[in-house]
Amino acid sequence: MRAATVNLAPPQRTGYHLPGITVNAVLAQEETPPPDVEALEWLLLMSLPVASFEQAMTVVAWYAVRWCIEVYFHVLKSGCQIKRLQLETEERFLPCLALYMIIVWQVLFTLMLGRTCPDLDCEVISERQEWQAAYIVVKRCLPPQEPPRLGELISLIASLGGYLGRKHDGSPGPKTMWIGLQRLRDFVIALEAREALAVTETS
Repeated sequence: MRAATVNLAPPQRTGYHLPGITVNAVLAQEETPPPDVEALEWLLLMSLPVASFEQAMTVVAWYAVRWCIEVYFHVLKSGCQIKRLQLETEERFLPCLALYMIIVWQVLFTLMLGRTCPDLDCEVISERQEWQAAYIVVKRCLPPQEPPRLGELISLIASLGGYLGRKHDGSPGPKTMWIGLQRLRDFVIALEAREALAVTETS
């Protein structure tokens, strides 16, 4: 880890002179990467302070979650279609945006929890009717008495959004997850209606 304050010289322009820029720079290099893996090397330029090792590490830690932030806003814009809202005023838009941000967090939290803790009981994040509806629709059979593992449920939900689950496909992504969750809600409503009819028929 190396950090310094550097002065960037401006490009030459005929007829006028651009001012130079002073920025802070952090160079983070992975010295002992795993075998057959290219070492990470990040050169980060910013206005944040990097006078101490702790400050430089904070910059690197923030940059390490940059891709998660990119995915978060991708789900917000493409999954929730935030740009298509026509609420006209800020007073109407901000509460809707706050609700959508919670929904996006739920999508990404579900994905990350499934990747890191796939053997958890799926009911830590799912209601019984939700996982049962996913099981019935995807597997075309009655659900088991015991809830499946979280990793299996996420694959079931993602398959509703187009995830094929082949060996080379990797883990489900946010797009298949948000589409799957949207479709799952409709299946839960259908399952609830069917159960209500069954109660009526037997009474």
